[in-house]
Amino acid sequence: MIGYAANIVTTYGRQRPLFRRLAASVVALVSLLIPLSAPHAATCLYISSYHSGYEWNDGIEQGLEKSLAGKCRLEKFYMDSKRHQSDDHSKMMALQAKAYIEKLSPDILIAADDNASRYLIQPFYKNSSIPVVFCGINYSVAPYGYPYDNATGMIEISPVRPLYKQIKAILGSVKRGAFLAADVTSQHREYDLNKEVYSSHGIELAPVFVKTMAEWSKQFKRLQSQGDFLVIGNNAGISDWSEEQATAVSRAETRILTVTNYDWMRWYALLSITKLAEEQGEWAGDVALAVLGGADISKIPVVANRHWNIYVNPELLETSGIKLPQTIMLKAIRVSR
Repeated sequence: MIGYAANIVTTYGRQRPLFRRLAASVVALVSLLIPLSAPHAATCLYISSYHSGYEWNDGIEQGLEKSLAGKCRLEKFYMDSKRHQSDDHSKMMALQAKAYIEKLSPDILIAADDNASRYLIQPFYKNSSIPVVFCGINYSVAPYGYPYDNATGMIEISPVRPLYKQIKAILGSVKRGAFLAADVTSQHREYDLNKEVYSSHGIELAPVFVKTMAEWSKQFKRLQSQGDFLVIGNNAGISDWSEEQATAVSRAETRILTVTNYDWMRWYALLSITKLAEEQGEWAGDVALAVLGGADISKIPVVANRHWNIYVNPELLETSGIKLPQTIMLKAIRVSR
């Protein structure tokens, strides 16, 4: 058994600079009705499905820390189910988290991403006495039966449709594309969601899933001649991933429009429209404070994220020779390494 010390981190209101974004008007409404004045003795326990150092996970934490700074003591527990994807591991970590909850007796749970809900919240805390705010659940809460009497949260929706609209605006006639990602369950699901959008517009989207950096590099190069555009999915699950190699390959081989919905993959794509992890964390923190201040959690509806970032990669624009419309160039953030 892995001991608690390897998976739990305690912070006391660390603040980091972050542009504040609220994902839903419900938080503003609650704040008008209930002062966000949770007692300083209150303890908030953040249950992460993943590990510290995973970029999406870190972004949620930054938003959460900003919201809770000075208002609630923040404890953390990492289930580490991105690097260790077996059911046995997730079940073991859920039991460790449950034991820690019983020891700590936190005032509220904040559960990030799907596995925290799948393995911990649904089996052990559905309609329990402890309030739960979830965030980062992909697309639908149906698999976990939310909302519960004691739970609400924010779902995470990738801007697949906005990205499709930009592809169409840039290329005009589009017939074929490909989806390149790590060979993990979440990316197979992500492909299905992308395929649904593109096929509804008569566009064929071929799936390509890889396990190693060498396979990713080989397929990235091959797919430059296999369609009109390439959707770059998540790299999490490629154990030997190399930022340096991915950067070199993308610069040397980009010939067609490459796009992504993942913030940390923007270095390897010509155009990115991405979710904001911080939005999930800030919203969850604000709702947690509202509940600790007396708001009825069962009356706070489940919402979806609302904000996107748009990035363009000037180096890949130059090497590919692709021209983007001024409407995109004027509002996009430039990225380069």
